[in-house]
Amino acid sequence: MALMQCKFHSQVLGLNTSMTVILPEPAGAQIGMPVHNRKGNLPTLYLLHGLSDDDSTWIRRSSIERYVAQMGIAVVMPQVFRSFYTDMAYGGKYWTFISEELPVIARSFFPLSEAREDQFVAGLSMGGYGAFKLALRHPDRYAAAASLSGSLEIEFIRDREPELYHQIFGDHAVLGTDNDLFYLLDQLGQAKKVPQLYQACGTEDFLYQSNTNFRDHARQYNLNLTYCEGSGEHNWEYWDTQIQEVLRWLPIRSVSTL
Repeated sequence: MALMQCKFHSQVLGLNTSMTVILPEPAGAQIGMPVHNRKGNLPTLYLLHGLSDDDSTWIRRSSIERYVAQMGIAVVMPQVFRSFYTDMAYGGKYWTFISEELPVIARSFFPLSEAREDQFVAGLSMGGYGAFKLALRHPDRYAAAASLSGSLEIEFIRDREPELYHQIFGDHAVLGTDNDLFYLLDQLGQAKKVPQLYQACGTEDFLYQSNTNFRDHARQYNLNLTYCEGSGEHNWEYWDTQIQEVLRWLPIRSVSTL
């Protein structure tokens, strides 16, 4: 696998930022690493970080590079700081960055597919919120989305981190808007295509109740939702295990169908 730490300028944010990218390479001399046989533009997993993390954290704290080695996909891990993947009231326009600018920039640098069937997004905690937000606001762009221990209820953020909540959303109402995942679920009936969803949370996680609330709301609409729970806390031992399940679950097209 090729690992790239990419520094680039974002016009939306008005500053230099970064993304960490994993790309498959057809090198057969790497001991203990498989060789992929996919040619052409690559299916892409946008893998999103949590509140205290950055674009390097998935590489540093999981074995994601090894897990995707034989899959023939690219993994793009962007940096969004503590933005909750939102155009902040007092900060950068990180929603516009992640949803509009980043895919265009990444495809200009790397051989990434533009087809909806090849677009996936996943994340942990704050990144789980971001992943579902991308998939639910743009169901026409993503084939699948996964949330691990996602911070899925916006009111929970307000109660737990009031200063951060104000920095992100200001004095604006959030419930019933495009920043409210439950509201986005309610709007999916208007979508022609709906992404497959994967949701996992440990039963000892402080976000467990928020996750079961989201699961129950989603089940009202008979969505293609895979829900997994079991013993686990809000930590990397759980996420490193679960990301392997996500990778097995992703509906990646085989080379023979391309």
